[in-house]
Amino acid sequence: MNALSPVPETATDITPSGEDYAIVKQVIELITIDYREQPSLDAIAAELGQSPTQLQKVFTRWAGLSPKAFLQAVTLDHAKRLLHQEELPLLETSLEVGLSGPSRLHDLFVTHEAMSPGEWKAKGGGLTMRYGFHPSPFGLALVMVTDRGLAGLAFADDEGGRDAYFHDMARRWPNAHYVQDSDATAPYISRVFDARRWACEEPLRVVLIGSDFQIRVWQSLLKIPFGKAVTYSDVARDIGQPTASRAVGAAIGRNPISFVVPCHRALGKSGALTGYHWGLTRKRAILGWEAGKG
Repeated sequence: MNALSPVPETATDITPSGEDYAIVKQVIELITIDYREQPSLDAIAAELGQSPTQLQKVFTRWAGLSPKAFLQAVTLDHAKRLLHQEELPLLETSLEVGLSGPSRLHDLFVTHEAMSPGEWKAKGGGLTMRYGFHPSPFGLALVMVTDRGLAGLAFADDEGGRDAYFHDMARRWPNAHYVQDSDATAPYISRVFDARRWACEEPLRVVLIGSDFQIRVWQSLLKIPFGKAVTYSDVARDIGQPTASRAVGAAIGRNPISFVVPCHRALGKSGALTGYHWGLTRKRAILGWEAGKG
C-alpha cells in the first residue's frame, strides 16, 4: 500500500449507490493521466461537468483525501521514481512532473516527507545527524537530532548494546553524516520526558523522515490523546485507507521517534498489546507511566 492507493477497496460500504464512485474514478483517471499539467480543482470540475465544491466534498468523503492531495501524491510518486531510478537532476525532475522548478519540488517533499528531495534521494546524504545516549524513565535512550529538530528516539536495554542500537537507527538513513554530540541532544531528552513542558505554547520540533505513507501513519499517531489507545484499524481509517491495517502495522513498527510519536498507543485488532520494536515490557511500562501522569 502506498501514496497512490488511497481509495478503499470496500467502496460499496461507503457509497452503496455507486454514484460517487463514477465521479471519483473519473477524477483519479484524469489526475493520473494529466498530472504533468497540475490541473486545478476548477479545471478538473469543469472537465467533468461538476461543481468544484461538490466535487471536493465527494472525492474527499470517498477517498479520504482531497483531489489536490491526491495530485500531490501522484506527483511525488513520479518524482521519487525519476530521482531514484532514473537519477535525473532536481531541475529536470521538477519540469518532468509539471512543476515550475526545484523550489516547488522542494516544498512538495518537505510537506509530505518532512525532508527535502535531495535528502530523500541521497538517503540522508548531506544531512548531519547528531546523536547521544541519555538515561530516561524507560532505560537508556538514544536521541538523534538534525538542525530542524528531533529525528530519532530509541531505547537500549544495556550499556553494552549501544553500538547495536545506534546501527539499528542509522541504517534508516545510511548516507547521513553522524556526529556523537550529547550536548546537542541533552536538551531534547529533558524536554521530552518533562510532563510540565507538554504544552501547545512550547511545541517540540519533530522531523519525520520516511515515505509518504509512513508519515501519514505517524501523523495519525500524533492525534491519539494522552492516556488513550487506538487499534491499527482505527489508524487505517483515519488516514483514509481502511483496508490497510497490515501496512499500517508495518509503518508503526518503523516509527523512528519512540514515545514522542506514540506508537505504543496503537494496539492489535482485539485491543491486545502487539509487538513493539523496543520490547513489550517497555511498551507496558510506558502505558503505565502515562496512566500515572494522566
